Amino acid sequence: MNVQTYAGAIFALASASLAQIARTQLGTSFSVTPKAKGLVTHGLYSRLQHPMYLFVDLTICGVALAVHQWYVLLLLVILLPLQIRNSYLEGRLLQEKFGDRFEAYRRSRWF
Repeated sequence: MNVQTYAGAIFALASASLAQIARTQLGTSFSVTPKAKGLVTHGLYSRLQHPMYLFVDLTICGVALAVHQWYVLLLLVILLPLQIRNSYLEGRLLQEKFGDRFEAYRRSRWF
């Protein structure tokens, strides 16, 4: 194995771990389809509105780097439009349910 393989594996493992932390922090607010079960504003969600999306995408990049197969990145061609659509729908639902509280959260995060 070369440096690229190790770097990709470490990057993928770190990203996957952060995605799992984000999932755990969502708790009962997690759902596959956009729903406004609760407004999670702690942990990774205190600075990132969609850390699971970000870290899953970065995990895919790390895997592509580790296995030296760049076609793996084509998964992002499928995932990114779905994630963008879901984040838009989720934002609308959270805005409707939590109003000013959601607006304050949106202004306080990095992105």
